[in-house]
Amino acid sequence: MDRVYLDHAATTPLDPEVLEVMKPYLLEQYGNASSVHQLGREARVAMEEARERVAACLGAQSSEIVFTSGGTESDNLALKGVLREASSNGTPAGLITSAAEHEAVLRPAERLAEQGHPIEILPPDDYGAVSPEQVEAAIDDRTALVSLMHTNNEIGVQTDIPAVAEVCNTHDVLLHCDAVQAAGLQRLDVDDLGVDLLSISGHKFYGPKGIGVLYVRNGVDLGPLVEGGSQERERRGGTENVPGAIGLAEALERAVEDAEERMSRLSQLQQRLVDGLEDAVPGPYVLNTPIDDAPVAPHVVNVAFPPEEEPLDGEMLILNLDMQGVLVSAGSACTSGALEPSHVLSAIGLERPTASAAVRFSLGAQTTVDDIDYALDTLRSTLDRMR
Repeated sequence: MDRVYLDHAATTPLDPEVLEVMKPYLLEQYGNASSVHQLGREARVAMEEARERVAACLGAQSSEIVFTSGGTESDNLALKGVLREASSNGTPAGLITSAAEHEAVLRPAERLAEQGHPIEILPPDDYGAVSPEQVEAAIDDRTALVSLMHTNNEIGVQTDIPAVAEVCNTHDVLLHCDAVQAAGLQRLDVDDLGVDLLSISGHKFYGPKGIGVLYVRNGVDLGPLVEGGSQERERRGGTENVPGAIGLAEALERAVEDAEERMSRLSQLQQRLVDGLEDAVPGPYVLNTPIDDAPVAPHVVNVAFPPEEEPLDGEMLILNLDMQGVLVSAGSACTSGALEPSHVLSAIGLERPTASAAVRFSLGAQTTVDDIDYALDTLRSTLDRMR
């Protein structure tokens, strides 16, 4: 076994067939979509066709699709763009979000708080989700936006977005959904979800890096984050990434077509991995992906290892697995030389030594049964050595 890649929640490989449809716009049809000559017009047509294809996949209108550089920019544009417009009367508008959100939401929320916006960060339940009742209790007359992710990128738990949308609609509050980990795994319809804004990123579903989408429902006032041009209906300035948009559209269409089959196959692999942990792990472990207790995505399994005689070095565990050809992510990140526990795992109640020794396995289109079995065997032998 040369290499088992189990980090698809971080990024997926570019589909070779997606690359093929991008190539002409990287080589021969390289025009700037804002130019009025022939190459520019051809690029513009291709760009708008890609926009229409993405809109069709999301149940949206093409005028509601804003191309961005990825999920982080889409999240930033949603939060800052909405609150800027909602505060035009001089009173800072408010935001409600969750402590288990991606940093692409939490960091902008911190910055907005520094600027005087009232920010309410809700604690998730033990599984990592926020309830509609929590959202309703937090809404007040300053609230302009609620931002909650569809599928948590670290533990896979899913939030009941349609139920939250009903609450937001009742109180005339906009709802943004970070759907970066959901897009490509299941069909997303913005009307069924009831959202006003929705973020996705191409490289999470076998498309190119550096391209994302923010869906913005018609009628939502959104100030630009990136200024300097009239592109994207003056919502996002800058030269359009034509090959990226085409690649994202192609990848999203292919993912939507295969969604049901992919969900079923990944669910079986996920269950095999979870079932195998009991035999594979010498000593105690904590399964942070609650597959038996809450709705979860089929591609993520997060497991942590409580300390026995002494804490387990989570970063060293990841590196040791890597040396054996198993590529996974940690539930913690090394920041400025200090190992910090995952904010998501801390938010659901894990103590620091346990949260700092967590592994996220994330499965993908190329993952096989043999990959799962090899990963379990490698985990067993690695933990035996470390403990």
